Amino acid sequence: MDLSQVSDVVILRLPMYVRALSQLLDAGSEVVDSKTLGRLIRIAPAQVRKDLSYLGKFGKQGQGYSVPYLRDELRRILGLDRRWTACLVGVGNLGQAIIDYPGFVPGGFSIVAAFDSDPELVGKSIGGIPVRPMSELDGTVEASEITIGIVAVPASQAQSVIDRLVDAGVQGILNYAPVAPHVPERVILRNIDPVLSLQSMTYYLLQGSRPD
Repeated sequence: MDLSQVSDVVILRLPMYVRALSQLLDAGSEVVDSKTLGRLIRIAPAQVRKDLSYLGKFGKQGQGYSVPYLRDELRRILGLDRRWTACLVGVGNLGQAIIDYPGFVPGGFSIVAAFDSDPELVGKSIGGIPVRPMSELDGTVEASEITIGIVAVPASQAQSVIDRLVDAGVQGILNYAPVAPHVPERVILRNIDPVLSLQSMTYYLLQGSRPD
């Protein structure tokens, strides 16, 4: 299977498939067709079949897809059959909410370390994770084999924090700061900015329409 030819749009949809299939499995469904799966993630059945055809042969015409098999195969393709270790930088209100979010562990991720430059926060335990000073970031990333950094600092600090994470060897960054930081090509960056999403939503609200 050559995944290098799969578009980013399809890759970004794969977690949606996994979530929908998990919901079906929890509901007791063992088989699903492309129409039902497409309805759950709001795309056309033909697109479902096309997406999955890039990744392998998962179903038979007229018989649908095995829910547990397809879910497990997509989890394997996404690397969710293993545990990914992450660290958090910035333990303010947002950072504390991220630590307390219950979805990371079942999603395949463990936040194993937290860092902050505020001396009033360093040494405290948030959600069972001790807050460390920034001076310990490099050593902790190496010792704990951390591959993902989560950034929840003010915009003015984001780029310097991301540079530190990159230098420490982190390979993927989830950035909550409202900026567009720069990273080397070898590092995967995902930006989470709810304000931008809200601002694009207002366009459709003004037009009285919905996005495709």
